[in-house]
Amino acid sequence: MGTYRIEKDSLGELRVPAAALYGAQTQRAVQNFPISGLRMPRAFIRALGLIKAAMADVNADLGHLKPALAKAIRKAAERVAAGEFDADFPVDVFQTGSGTSSNMNANEVIATLADRGRKLGIHPNDHVNMGQSSNDVIPSAIQLAALLCLREDLLPALKRLQTTILQRAKPLARVTKTGRTHLMDAMPLTFAQEFGAWAAQLTSAIERIGDSLKRLRRLPLGGTAIGTGINADRRQARRAAKRLSEITGAKLESAPNLFEGIASQDVAVEVSGQLNALACCLMKIANDLRWMNAGPLAGLGEIELPALQPGSSIMPGKVNPVIPEAVAMVCAQVMGNHVAVTVAGQSGNFQLNVMLPLIAHNLLQSIALLANASRQLADAAIAGLRVREDRVQAVLARNPMLVTALNPVVGYEAAAAMAKQAYKEGRPIAEVARERSGLSVAQLRRLLDPVALTRGGIGAGSSGGG
Repeated sequence: MGTYRIEKDSLGELRVPAAALYGAQTQRAVQNFPISGLRMPRAFIRALGLIKAAMADVNADLGHLKPALAKAIRKAAERVAAGEFDADFPVDVFQTGSGTSSNMNANEVIATLADRGRKLGIHPNDHVNMGQSSNDVIPSAIQLAALLCLREDLLPALKRLQTTILQRAKPLARVTKTGRTHLMDAMPLTFAQEFGAWAAQLTSAIERIGDSLKRLRRLPLGGTAIGTGINADRRQARRAAKRLSEITGAKLESAPNLFEGIASQDVAVEVSGQLNALACCLMKIANDLRWMNAGPLAGLGEIELPALQPGSSIMPGKVNPVIPEAVAMVCAQVMGNHVAVTVAGQSGNFQLNVMLPLIAHNLLQSIALLANASRQLADAAIAGLRVREDRVQAVLARNPMLVTALNPVVGYEAAAAMAKQAYKEGRPIAEVARERSGLSVAQLRRLLDPVALTRGGIGAGSSGGG
């Protein structure tokens, strides 16, 4: 009995662990939802703490909360935001769909901390939750947490990956390789062009995410239960957004329609969609690297990724592309998370979405996974890869698709016949073309110059430019 204390809520008395900072409502949630063992994300708890701190200041400024109480609540909420008391947030992700259990968890912990040693009579609902409802706090926490994680973690990670790719591409501007379409030999390109396409994909991903930020900034705080703002000062919404902007450095604003911000999670689905598109981008890069690294003898063998760990428990000397594999798994997880967020996003019945904790968990997990994977892909794979130029050039010299450059000179049918013969006999296309086309060695050297062919255009090879 000494390890518990008795707490009381509107349903009656309940035993709560003696050392716990939370109270009865949190304890009921712990008992009701022993489902996954997954707790709400750190970023989400941080956002909850920031919102409670901002609301304490706003309520004091508006004259609804005594300055001493507001100061105590703000300091306690800031400590929660900083992560000092994460162990006192035990509520499972799979809980009440509004996230009420998590909101009350925050209210109870902050009230206990704020009242400790002061005996101010701070109440979780009456003071910490003043002018608020779980229905506007939880959606706002989701948006704030996602916004901060994107700004502080994912976008910098993507820019780091992009910079690493471009740095590796620069010295490879004249190193040509066989291009591939349908996984079959195609026209040549440079490694710089191939890497540059990856960097351009990341540019588009960064732009898409940046465009979504302006909708994440619109918080439904102040809408309270359903959007009408019952029990909240009408000045509260704008002031709360302004105060949060000051605290976080992010430009936040009150949602133009509070009903929308509470009833729907369209913005979360949109952001998850951007993350899904980014996952497709990173999956492609990871798989390109795996194919290029395949071998080292029987595969493409175009590059050699850093050897990070033994690749087999039975085959000595085997080394695997572990970082691209890990990135690909992250991407698969993010794609799955997006499906869950999509299903959860359409679960808004009338004035409230009832899958908010699931959205928070999946959205924030996706952001964190993609950020970590992007950094690892940059630092542990792309930064240290080596291009096997001798092998690449040997394969390129036998590429029958180089004959495409002869189309304007000899015609498609004649060029196709040369390509088939070169492939059948395993000979360089220049050698076969010299026999069948009547073109001189000098002409063929200009027309089939791989570097010139990477510049495109008609007659690029013969002019040396294009």
